[in-house]
This record gives sequence, structure tokens and C-alpha cells, in this order.
Amino acid sequence: MASVNPFNLSDSEEEAERRPKETIHRERSPSEGAPGPPPGNPFSPPADAEPPTLLLSSNRTSPSGEGSVSVAATSAMAGTAETRISVDGIAAQLLRDQYILTALEFHTELLEAGRELPRLRDYFSNPGNFERQSGTPPAKDQVLGPGGPLHRAGSISTLDSLDFARYSDDGNRESDERVAVLEFELRKAKETIQALRANLTQAAESEVTSQERKNFKSSPEIQEPIRPLEKRALNFLVNEYLLKHDHKLSSITFSDENDDQDFELWDDVGLNIPKPPDLLHLYRNCGVSVPSPRDTVDVSVGVDFGDLPGNCIAQDPPKKPDLLHQQQTEVVQELEYQISLLTNEKQSLAEQIKKLQSEIQTLKRTVSSPPPATLDLGSHNISNSTTTTSSMDPLAVPPTDNGQYLDIRRVSEPETNPDPPSSQNISHPHPQSHNKLKSRPPVQFDQPNRKLSPAFQQALLSFCRMCSDSRLGAEVSCIADSEESVMLMLGRCLPHIVPNVLLAKREELIPLILCTACLHPEPKERDQLLHILFNLIKRPDDEQRQMILTGCVAFARHVGPTRVEAELLPQCWEQINHKYPERRLLVAESCGALAPYLPKEIRSSLVLSMLQQMLAEDKADMVREAVVKSLGIIMGYIDDPDKYSQGFELMLLSLGDPSERVVSAVHQVFIPAFAAWTTELGTLQTALIPSLLARIEKLLMQGEHGLDEHKLHVFLSALQSLTPPLFAVVLQNAPFTSSAKLTGDISAIEVTRFPRPASPLQDVATIIGSREMLSALLLLYDYQLEHEGTTGWDSLLWVVNQLLPQLIEIVGRINVTSSTCVHEFSRFFWRLCRTFGKIFTNTKVKPQFQEILRLSEENVDVSAGNDILTKATVPIYATGVLTCYNQDEDRKLLVGFLEDVMTTLSLSHAPLDSLKASFVELGANPVYHELLLTVLWYGVVHTSALVRCTAARMFELLVKGVNETLVAQRVVPALITLSSDPEISVRISTIPAFGTIMETVTQKELLERVKMQLASFLEDPQYHDQHSLHMEIIRTFGRVGPNAEPRFRDEFVLPHLHKLALANNSQTVESKRIDIATQLFEAYSALSCCFISEEVMVNHFLPGLRCLRADMEQLSPEHEVILSSMIKECEIKVENRGMADAQGSMSIASSLVGEDAKTKFLSKMGQLTTSGAMLANVFQRKK
Repeated sequence: MASVNPFNLSDSEEEAERRPKETIHRERSPSEGAPGPPPGNPFSPPADAEPPTLLLSSNRTSPSGEGSVSVAATSAMAGTAETRISVDGIAAQLLRDQYILTALEFHTELLEAGRELPRLRDYFSNPGNFERQSGTPPAKDQVLGPGGPLHRAGSISTLDSLDFARYSDDGNRESDERVAVLEFELRKAKETIQALRANLTQAAESEVTSQERKNFKSSPEIQEPIRPLEKRALNFLVNEYLLKHDHKLSSITFSDENDDQDFELWDDVGLNIPKPPDLLHLYRNCGVSVPSPRDTVDVSVGVDFGDLPGNCIAQDPPKKPDLLHQQQTEVVQELEYQISLLTNEKQSLAEQIKKLQSEIQTLKRTVSSPPPATLDLGSHNISNSTTTTSSMDPLAVPPTDNGQYLDIRRVSEPETNPDPPSSQNISHPHPQSHNKLKSRPPVQFDQPNRKLSPAFQQALLSFCRMCSDSRLGAEVSCIADSEESVMLMLGRCLPHIVPNVLLAKREELIPLILCTACLHPEPKERDQLLHILFNLIKRPDDEQRQMILTGCVAFARHVGPTRVEAELLPQCWEQINHKYPERRLLVAESCGALAPYLPKEIRSSLVLSMLQQMLAEDKADMVREAVVKSLGIIMGYIDDPDKYSQGFELMLLSLGDPSERVVSAVHQVFIPAFAAWTTELGTLQTALIPSLLARIEKLLMQGEHGLDEHKLHVFLSALQSLTPPLFAVVLQNAPFTSSAKLTGDISAIEVTRFPRPASPLQDVATIIGSREMLSALLLLYDYQLEHEGTTGWDSLLWVVNQLLPQLIEIVGRINVTSSTCVHEFSRFFWRLCRTFGKIFTNTKVKPQFQEILRLSEENVDVSAGNDILTKATVPIYATGVLTCYNQDEDRKLLVGFLEDVMTTLSLSHAPLDSLKASFVELGANPVYHELLLTVLWYGVVHTSALVRCTAARMFELLVKGVNETLVAQRVVPALITLSSDPEISVRISTIPAFGTIMETVTQKELLERVKMQLASFLEDPQYHDQHSLHMEIIRTFGRVGPNAEPRFRDEFVLPHLHKLALANNSQTVESKRIDIATQLFEAYSALSCCFISEEVMVNHFLPGLRCLRADMEQLSPEHEVILSSMIKECEIKVENRGMADAQGSMSIASSLVGEDAKTKFLSKMGQLTTSGAMLANVFQRKK
């Protein structure tokens, strides 16, 4: 008989309505016709009873009337089988009788069944039900039993987290009851975790539908996407592997990237998933068919397989382990047998090859050494096969070995020469051979499909660094082409070889080695000779490497591209990882020098890969420098468009090199050559420059909180190096290019027309072809811009309409306070404008800047987002565009722009960072000092006090770079004028500039004038109550005091600081007092590191510190601790000086243990601004 759970009864009106819709099977009792409760369940209602009626009022939390309801329910249960008791009634009775644990158990089971009871929920979530009440009667709506309220359980708010063992100290509860509560909560928590993990595993397994799995199986080329469970398992195994093999940092990073997974516990992957072997075991057994855990199931005796789930037992049970092992053993044995057969066959073939080679050598010796008188007769008696093989012209049809023709030709000469000269004699075969060699056509090399100008190509090849103007160089470059010439060569070289070979002058052997390697008939001997050549000198110096390179180029010219690939390149490859950098440098230089003489396929594949490997792996700067130059030469000969992306990555890789010499080589050789190639491909404007701009924009987006200035420099420097090729493209694609003609009266190009190029390859004249052609094109270029415009000039329109707007937008996004970024962009715009010319700058560049830099107060409305005048656009336009040309009208335009910016920013109360950046960038060049002083004088005499304040603050930036003469004649008079301004704010603004003069100037008369002015600020009665003036003076003293002249510091700065500290003790306004005290503390902290005489310390420094300590005792106790320590150190030093001889000036921050203790003291001082709460413990002695 099926039993009904008594708790599956409705306890609300909604469930009463939902209940008739449920299909629950109920059975009547077999012994009675009427329905009755099943045995063992006295509370179970009849199985087919009507839906229950509500026994409680809608207010379930109120116990009013519950007594009658409970009585009615009890009598109904005892007297009749048709009346049911509600779940809410049971809960109310349990709570009334204080069966709290039973009610909690009841509440938990209802929650697990998904039927939460509001009465129990409200009761157990109300902390007031578990608090001890003292003298306060219970509320009417509280469910209380006869025992009164529960004892208070501290601040615990729910019973789920109640810890009786800790909080119940009244002794009213037994220990076993508390343990029961805790065990119950622990058990329920574990069961919940187990259920959730099981559900997670099941959900992860069933995420991919069966239909999708069928699709993946039917289409193997479509890879099934990774499931969450698989991903978590693989993550666990990868992390385990990293930890086992000491990749701890990688493991930490991997864990951070997968923070949703616990790598300490495999059960976090899935509760029902067995742990597989580690990654190493999986890799070693990846080829062995291992049965999956899914294909097996544990089966106990007596279980019917039909009762198990259908997917538990696999359709194909795995093979037995013994059978599987036996099959694997048989396969291994079979493979070993086949290996032994193949090994035997290999040995027999090797023996046959040796025999054939020995026979070939014997035949060669027999054929190559007959007496001269019998050479012609013997040649006529050669068999047909030999004649057919040897009679082919080796130059018309190259054999497999390009060098065999030298030996074969000597035997077959009478037959291969159909019309021998009449003077031919049997006894003189050598002249005939010599004439034969001289009559052969020149060697052909692969010519790239390129359009480089001869001047550019010659300049590019000049980086090969060959030498042929010396005696030895001439010998090396003139390869002998006959036996007679070899003898002559030996005669000339041997006198030099013999006395020098023992004195490490081995480069004298290079001509002999090269001639022999060129003419020797045996490939092995030639390979050995070339190996000797590359290993001739242990660590070749620069001159020796040049000589070897000259010989390699001569060898390549003589033998052709096939033998260069087969014989020279392997020697380079062997030396690529040599332990001596000089040998690796020789390899890098050889790749560039041999580039014109290699097959184009090898040039763009093998050689490029070799150089790329050396660039990425070699640790020597000089080797990477040579690699970059050779890569540039390769880029000048490559004609495979698919290699563009590889070239671009190589450019970025080499630009990021830490060595300056490598980066310099990139700009001198690689970028110009790569730009020439992209010009021919048509990708300079469409791919190369836009790619660099995109990287700059991405860098600015990522660096909002910290820009990588080094990367920005890398990209901008690359754009600078691409400016000459870009201008050349504009000229070569102009409408007038086809009509340009070279005439005798073409004017010369001005020396200052273009910026100085970093190398000949960046010279626009070299890129165009000649200075004459460039001069003719420039005349037409200027005329076209000035009179006819840019219509139909696509290359220039791209610069105007796409490049310039994008650059200006980028400029507006950089941080104006970063002097490095401002300088980099300023230099770039300067080179761009100078390259494209004055007309282009005035008509195309300046208007675009002026359009966005409209000088009005609206343009500095930061709240409206229109703050362009406060951004880096201002300094870059002023220093990068307006300074390109230095004529009077250009200088006037720059002065007017700076004056307008200063006026607009001042009147708008906007930040002055953009103006400051302009002054700093221009002030670095002495040429602009007079101009900047003119701008500032405009501000000095301006009618607005705001503009005069700005001018006074700008003097502070200009003083450090201006010579003392200008300071005395222009700066100080202007500052003195401002110091007597009617507006007190203007006078205060001059104080930082006066302080900077005291810090940098050495003229005594000038220092006295400044000191008098500062003294008037401090001693004039009208300034006694000027709080902001005192703040500015103290701040200035703290900044310039440590670097100022010692006499000025001792006689002026410290005494006045003492007076200010003393006066601050009597300050009645607390806010002003704390401001002055804080500034004094900063000033004394900076001055504490200076060498101060004993007299000044006793009379001014120590009294000033004591006055400041008196303020800090009331205002900032944490600062008072530091001041007490400083005073104590000073007093100790003064006492020690009285006892011992004076050893010069002293530093009060130095302790008795020397400089190390002083450093510790200063580091503790620096903690004030960051950890004020810990200052009281800074100077505590460690225990």
C-alpha cells in the first residue's frame, strides 16, 4: 500500500487550488471500505479524501485562536477519518510547546521538499525569538511556550549559524543538545554540497545534446566544442603538471585566469568523475587504446542488469587487460623484426655504395692523368655511353653537381668542340682549355622583379662593406679561371703567405683557398676548403671579416647561384650558433653580402629564416646589428608579396631591441629598404603606416593609467623614418611627374630644405634617383600646391584627408603632462612639415590645427567637454608646426599664438598644463628664449591680474634654462615689476620664480636683489596677515633651500622659518595654524638633510623645531613624534661636537651609525603621507 507523506498537505490557499490538479496515486485500505490512515502514519489522511479545508486564519504568524484550532484538529483526528490537520497547525503546536529542534527539523524537511512554511521561516529568521528577555513581557504575536523565551545567543541572527558551545554560558542546555544541533547543521551542509556537485556534473555532461554529438560523429572534420566539465578537468591536470615541474609562477597565473575553480580539490571538477592519470602518463599512452571509465560499471552479485539505467553498461565491453597486453606485445615484436630487416638491407646498400665510389675514383684517376701525346687518341676510343654523357655542354644543361663540368670537359673537349682552331696541337691541351673557359657566356643571376633606382640599389649594397682597393683585395676579387692563372696567383701570393702564416696573418691564405675552391673538381674537397675559409681565423676582426666577405662575393660571382646555395650557405648555417660572437657576426654579414647572388626562393625563405632566428636569439648587440643590416639588404631584393607580414613583424621586433645600435641600424637600413618594397607593392599608405597608427591608438587606449612611453617612442620613430619614403611616393605619383624633364638650368636644392637624413637610404634624392630629378620635381611640386591644388593627386590627398586628421586626433589624446610624449610628437610633426615643405605646412597643416584650436573661452569649457586648449594639441602645434620655419612672420605667428593661449587660459581659470608644456619644450632650445621672454612681458603688462599671475608663474619654468645675463636683464626686472603689482595675488605668484633664481643663479648682485625682495615680503607690515603669501614662501623655501647657496640658507632661509614658526604659535585661527604648521613640517623635513653649522642649528634650527612641535602637540600628535625625534638627534649632535673636534658640517638626519641610519630615518619620514596612524611607532626601538 502506498503511504502518503503527512507533510505533503497544503498550507495555503494557493496550494489548495493547485492540489486537485496533481495526479497522486492513492489506495484505500484493503480491510476497510472507508478510507483510513495507513499503519505507522497516524497523521496520514485518507488517500482519496477531498482537498483539505483551511483550518487557520490568513494571519499565520499570529497565535490568536490557535488553541481552539489545535483542539479541533486533535479531536477531529481522533474521532473521524475525514478531518485533516494542516501543516501550519503542526508547526504552531511545536513552537507553542517549545519543541524547537523538532520544529527546525520539520522546517528543513519542508525546505527540501520545496514547500516553505511562512510561520517557520519567520520564526527562525527572527533573532528576537532567541534573545533573553529581562523584565519585559513577551509580545502578543510571539509564539512562546511555558518556558518563556529562549536564552540569548549573542549577536547570531539565525539558528542556522547558532553556536551554542560558544554563546550559551547560562548552563540551561545540555552539551549533547548543542552537539546535536551542530552535527545536524554539518550533515545538512554536506548533503547540500553533494547534491549540488552531482547536479553540476550532470548538467555539464548533458550540455551537448545527443543530436549534436551525432553530427560531430558523422562529420569528423567538425571538432566537438569543449564542455565545461572537460575544461575543468583539463585545467586541473595542467595546473597539476605545472606544480610538479616547478613552474610555480605559471601555475599562479593560470589559477588567477581560472579563478572560478578550486585547483586543490579534484571533487570541484565533478563529484562523480574519477580522476584520470597526469598529463605525462596521458602523453606516453596517447597511442594505446585505454578503455574509458565511461565504458565500465561496477556490478554487484544478484543485481539484474535490466534494472540498471540504460547508459550505465557499455554496448561493447572492453577487452581483458591480458588479451590487450598480449596483442600489443605481438605488434611490438613484429615491428622489431621489420626494423632488423631494414637495418641489414641498409648495411648492404652502404657497402655497395662504397664499392661504387672506389671504382669511380679509380676511373677518374685513370681518365684525368693520361700523357699529353695520347690524350686525343684516347678520347676517340671512349665508349658511346661515356661520350654521350660527357659531350653535353655543361653551361647549356647544368648537371646535378655544378662543379663536375671542369673535369669532364677536359676529357671530352675534342668532341665537344665541333670547329677547333687550326692552331690546336695535341701536345698543348691547356691553352685550348683556357680558350674554352674564356669563351663561355657570363653567369646569369636571378633578377628580382623590382623597380629600385640604380642610386638606391648602389647605396643599399654599400652596406655590404667589401674591399677591393688594396693589393690583397684586388687579388681576392680577381678569381683565376684557368690552371695557368692559378699558377700565377700562387706565384704572387706565396711570398706573402710563407712569412705571415705563422704570425696569425691568415687572411693572406684567402685568395689561394677561394681559387682552389672554385676550380677544384671534387665537391668534398671544395666543401672542406670553404670550411677552412670560414674557420680560418678563430675570432676575425673587422678587417679580416671584410676580406672574407670580399672573397665570398667573388666566389659567388664566379660559380653562380646554384653552387652558392649548395656550398656557401651550409657553411653559414654551421656557424649560426658558434660560441664566438665574431664568427656569428661573419655569418650575419655573409647573408647580406650574398643576397644578390642567391636564388630568389632561397633568398626569401632559408636566408630570411636564418636571420630571423639570429635576431630573436643572439645575445651580442653587434651580431643583431649586422643581422638587421642584412635583413635590410634582403628586403631590397625580395619580391614575394606574401613575405610582407613577416617583414613587418621583423621591423617591430628589431625596433623593440634593447640595444641602441641595433635600433639605429633599423632606421638606417631596414626601414628604408622595407618602405621601398612596400612602395612597389602599393601598401605604404594602405597597410604599413595605418598599422603603426593603429598600434599607437591602441597603446593610448591601454595606457590611460600609465602609458608605455618606450613603445610610443618605437612607433613614432618608425613613422619618422617612413616620412621620406612617403614624400617620395607623393612626388612619384603626382600629376606632373610624367612631364618632369632634366635640363641644364635646374637650380640646386637648398641644404636646409629637408631634415638631415639618418642614412643615405633616407635621403629623398637617393630614393628618387638623383638630386637633379628631385630638384625638378620639387619645383613642379611647389607650383602645383600654390597654383593648381591637389585635384586628382590621390597620394597627397591621402596625407591631407586621412593621415593628418588621424594624427591630430591622436595628439589630443596623449597626456599633456608627459614631457616625453609631447617631445616625441613635436619632433615627428617638425620632420613631417619640413619634409613636405613650407607651402604644404601653411596651406594644409596649419589650417587643420587652427580649425580645432579656435582661441575663445568656449574652447576651454572643461565642463562641456570642449577643453582642447588644455590638451597636448597646443604644445605640439606650437613646438612641432610653428617652429618649422624661422622667418619673421613665423616667429610673429608663434608669439601671437602663445600670447592668445596664455590670455584665454588665464581668463577662463583653466589649467595651465598645455602652456607649461609649450614653455618647457621651447625653453630647451636657447634660440627661443628671447621669444618666450617677449611673450611673458606681454603678460606682465596685461590689464588683467589673472594674466599677470600666469606670466609670473611661467617665469619659474624659464629661469632654469636661460643664461644669467638674460635673467639679470629681462627676468628679474619683470619680476620686480610684478612684485609691486596692486593685486596681492600677482605679488604672491612671483615668489616661486624668485626662489628658483636663488637656486640657480650665482651672481652675488642678482642674489642680493632677489633676497631684498623676499625680505620685503617677510618684513613689510602689510604682509603680516597674508596667509597665502606665508604659505607660498614656506613652500618655496622647502623646495629651493637644499640646493641654494649655503650662506643664503643659513643667513636668510632658516632665520625666517624660525620667525614664521614662532609667529604661528600665536595664530588664533586653527585652520590657518594647521596649514602653516604642515608647510613648515615639510620645509624642515627637506632642510634636515643639509649641512648646517652649529651656531645656526642652536640659534635658529632647533628653536624653530621646538616652536613647530608646540603646534603639532595640539594639532597633529603623529607629527609631534617625528619632530621630537628630530630635536633629540640635533641635540645629540650638538653635544658630540662640543666633546670632539668638528668634522665639517653635519646632517641632522644622520645618526651615530652613519649614512645607513640616515637613509632609514628618511625612509621613515617618507611614511608620513601614507601611514599617519603608524607614525607613533616609527621611531620605537625594536625589541
